[in-house]
Amino acid sequence: MNNIKRTIYLNRIVPYINKNLIKILIGQRRTGKSYILKQVRNLIQDKNLSQNLVYINKEDFEFDFIKDYKDLIQYVESKSNKSEKTALFIDEIQEILNFEKALIHFHTKEKYDIYCSGSNARMLSGELSTLISGRYIEFKIYSLTFPEFINFHNLENDQESFETYMIYGGMPYLVNLNFEEEVVSNYLKNLFNTILIKDVITRHSIRNVSFLENLTHFIADNTGNIISSKKISDYLKFQRINISPTLVQDYLLFLNEAFFIIKVKRSDLQGKKIFEIYEKYYFNDIGMRNAIIGYKATDISKILENIVFNHLEVAGYNITVGSDRNKEIDFVAQKNNELLYIQVCYLLNKQSTIDREFGNLQKIKNNYPKMVVSADPNSKASYNGIKHLNIKDFCFEILEKSI
Repeated sequence: MNNIKRTIYLNRIVPYINKNLIKILIGQRRTGKSYILKQVRNLIQDKNLSQNLVYINKEDFEFDFIKDYKDLIQYVESKSNKSEKTALFIDEIQEILNFEKALIHFHTKEKYDIYCSGSNARMLSGELSTLISGRYIEFKIYSLTFPEFINFHNLENDQESFETYMIYGGMPYLVNLNFEEEVVSNYLKNLFNTILIKDVITRHSIRNVSFLENLTHFIADNTGNIISSKKISDYLKFQRINISPTLVQDYLLFLNEAFFIIKVKRSDLQGKKIFEIYEKYYFNDIGMRNAIIGYKATDISKILENIVFNHLEVAGYNITVGSDRNKEIDFVAQKNNELLYIQVCYLLNKQSTIDREFGNLQKIKNNYPKMVVSADPNSKASYNGIKHLNIKDFCFEILEKSI
């Protein structure tokens, strides 16, 4: 597995090697940040781009003694040579108290090429983050795309492989588990619990753990549905659970900051005006979503929509849900001042479905590309000028410019 390069991310990071910027990889636990850090380290090593390398993994007990920024500075400087450039790698850096002070210390020395990773979106928030403002660049790391998935598992690009991807998702470690259903399920459930405990419950001193678990189940069951914290609160009241919309909003934010779920706001159909109420939530990895509530064939439309969203995210699009009175477009994706409109459905096996999915797109009066993505095996090239793609083809096509 160590020989399989995650080309999308390496291509984004490599131009910044030996540049005086702190390179920070962020994303959900176990999506491969450590794997990519090690690939960057190996590349630097193989090409002799740095004379000295220091690698720290805060999940390894060997480095448990590094508690705060002072410990970090002392250790790194003890491993560095004053006259040589040092490539410095720090994995799960958020576990080190006031780490930003150490980063700015190393940055000002101009002899360190710095790379680090973290599993929380707010690890660079607050007063200390101002110390390194403008001196770092972030790279978001996601679980495997479908093209990466078949490459990692040495599978054919066929329907059976895609169905496996829909069920188990793209967490990289699955390459070691041979798709044994019970084994994979146990791994994903344990990972889910680890994320909740380390990145949500402990970090935010949450007491109502039962509610947090119920909330993740609700989001899993309503993947891709328009919801709000008030709607969730009202639903819970109906279940005789009294939780305020404010607390619901806080817990959703915590899950979002751990990169477990991703919030998508609504916008007008031009992608300009953002609406502040009602949004959709998708999972960073569809296998994690299925591990929470189980894979059900009746949920296939939700699963396909989540997969399309994930691939748009990896490709670097800014994504909203398009809304205009009684019309809704699943995704308005923006990149480099260009818009892309996407509708997702399971099968176009009824004329009413065809009219709905293509009809909403036809009502958008501009020349930006529009497409319908479905699981139909024989997708037509276009329908009244609107592109129709099979979802497997979409997963490859949308990423072509990102590799």
